[in-house]
Amino acid sequence: MMQFTTTQYFLIYGIFFLVSTTFALLISSLLLKFATNLGIRSNTEHLIRWSATTKPALGGFVFYILFLLSIVFYLIVFSEQSPLNNIEFLGLVIVCTLGFMMGMADDAYNTKPLLKFAVQFLCGVVLIATGTSITLTDRAYLDYPLTVIWVVGIMNSVNMLDNMDGVTGFTSVLIILAALVYLLLKDQLSSFYFVVLTGVMAGICGFLYYNWNPSKMYMGDTGSQFIGAFLAAVAIPLCWNSTDANGAEIQTKQVLSTLLFFIVPIADTTTVSINRLMRGQSPFVGGRDHTTHHLAYLGLKERHVTILLGCITVCSSAAALSFIYFAENWGWAGILAAAVFALIIIGGLYSTTKIKKKQNG
Repeated sequence: MMQFTTTQYFLIYGIFFLVSTTFALLISSLLLKFATNLGIRSNTEHLIRWSATTKPALGGFVFYILFLLSIVFYLIVFSEQSPLNNIEFLGLVIVCTLGFMMGMADDAYNTKPLLKFAVQFLCGVVLIATGTSITLTDRAYLDYPLTVIWVVGIMNSVNMLDNMDGVTGFTSVLIILAALVYLLLKDQLSSFYFVVLTGVMAGICGFLYYNWNPSKMYMGDTGSQFIGAFLAAVAIPLCWNSTDANGAEIQTKQVLSTLLFFIVPIADTTTVSINRLMRGQSPFVGGRDHTTHHLAYLGLKERHVTILLGCITVCSSAAALSFIYFAENWGWAGILAAAVFALIIIGGLYSTTKIKKKQNG
């Protein structure tokens, strides 16, 4: 296998990221120019966003194209380390493709929630069948259901978070960046995950140029379902099954670190679900009652909401990386510190929904 120095890796990935981001910008521009009706539902009855303006949902196409190009790039640069015979790699490709296609169908036809759930459930099953599953307890009858719940939960959380310009894209970029730092600390620069994470991050960055408030396009379910499937899949080996600096797997550290990496989408979904259930409503219908909306009701501008949630993601991800890699003497003190940190963030975001204020629109 061809070996590179750390400096050479940084140079290769730096060039790859810049070229990929430029390509993503070009694709987004062309899609906006020639496919202005693509991704706009004819029936918007159940589509509720913060902005009342209808815009094309094109982000998912950019993400998926960059995902595929990342695979091609890996096959070229690391030709002696081809992942094509790796069944876990095939599972990732299948799951991301299923998420992309289901999201595209939902953007076009507003598919039934049961069909969406069935595809998300299938994504979890595919990952298990191809060797990617959470190994928290080493008991299949516990770990397999947990894997499916995780995949379905994150796909829905990312989808629900996509309700305001830039929020989901910016949050996802920062989660991916944290995953890249983890791989860097583990000295896994030649990992297939490092390449696809870099490529997808570049795709999202190129898309964010057009999605930052005031946006010209949305990612739509095509994008949010792809990102949800992608992040859920890569989080299993990198978060749920992670090891610390000593190579040890510590269940409480893995659970709490994963929670911290995904604190923003998890906190938003938890908050919305609790509040809607308390009102006797379904958690799965659209509405302007997300944490993002309530931050805006408090007077924050949309871009400031995005930046605030990004700062929360950076802080929580930094904490997660610290717990995984630097907290060697993990005990009750570490568990308590991580749990309190997570609860403060979740509680803080939840509290914004209980403050009385005048709703815009």
